[in-house]
Amino acid sequence: MAELAAVREPGWLKARRSDAARRAAELDLPRFKGRAGWEFTDLAKLDLAAFTAAAPGEGDASAVDRVETLLEAPEGAIHLGQVDGRVLDGGVDDGLLVLPLTLACESHPELVEQHLGTVVDAGQDVFTALNEAGWTGGAFVYVPRGVRVEAPIVLTAISDASGAALHRRVLVVLEEGAEAEVWEQHLSGSGDGEALLNSVVELRVGQNARLRFVGAQDMNERSWVFGSQRAEVARDGSLDWVVVGFGSANGKVRTETLLAGEGSHAKVTGAYAPHARQHIDYDTTQEHGAPNTTSDLAFRGILADRASAVWKGMIKVDHGAQQTDAFQECRNLLLSKRAHADAIPGLEILANDVRCTGAAAIAQIEP
Repeated sequence: MAELAAVREPGWLKARRSDAARRAAELDLPRFKGRAGWEFTDLAKLDLAAFTAAAPGEGDASAVDRVETLLEAPEGAIHLGQVDGRVLDGGVDDGLLVLPLTLACESHPELVEQHLGTVVDAGQDVFTALNEAGWTGGAFVYVPRGVRVEAPIVLTAISDASGAALHRRVLVVLEEGAEAEVWEQHLSGSGDGEALLNSVVELRVGQNARLRFVGAQDMNERSWVFGSQRAEVARDGSLDWVVVGFGSANGKVRTETLLAGEGSHAKVTGAYAPHARQHIDYDTTQEHGAPNTTSDLAFRGILADRASAVWKGMIKVDHGAQQTDAFQECRNLLLSKRAHADAIPGLEILANDVRCTGAAAIAQIEP
């Protein structure tokens, strides 16, 4: 079991945390309908001051035995777990690194500094600023050039203490020609503890590398969930990204994919099934930054009771990204008359030789 309280952080990380803390103190919560991107998610009932950040090294490891796992890993899977601020395992094998990000900053500072934060703007809102300032534990997955990882890598984070805020940071890096499958799941330690999960995920897919990343959350229905997730795919790289949302009471998750290299490809699949009064908000972007790139995004929702869900998608084609082929769609099935869904596809095209299409559907099931 790794004890993070004794970890010595490099100077560059301390400077980044200090700068982010200053920004976070200057930022307010996004106002409902008062800021672009927050038109559908009301945070009026959220009191950030009521949540205490999870302390490094603190957490009840027995939560692992109490919590029902959402993603069942096969035998031989590589595990890295975290309960609040306590990390449970991790290791190194033939150049493959699966470590708490905090420990990786101490043992491999130059490698982490090279990739951390290069694809996420920590000043986007108060949540990303708070994450940059206070993340603890986290996960660092590094697959060296040409290495193929046969077993899935399973990252599990459990929010157990009521009134705690877990600021979590995940960095996954695949070098040229590497292949791996990474699963990340966020769970609650109890059914009635109110917690706040604030995560930032960065995926770096190198040239001709292949990554399958499954991110799922099944937090209890008193939890707030916020996330900023971004992937960057290099030349001829491939990303298969699955996003699953079953839990939480409220929140918003941004999922952005940048196809930065010619010939790169991304497939993004999302699924959510809220009930009662749950509210789920997904904001997705497929950015094509190079020619001859393809992306395919499909989100599906099933809503019951008085649940609500939002999907807002954008296909963005940069200057010079000719021969782009992009598709996005979102389909929702309402199981009750009081359930509500919004599906809003969008296009921003700055090239003239592309094929970009989108679709959205919301249907009420017949009695």
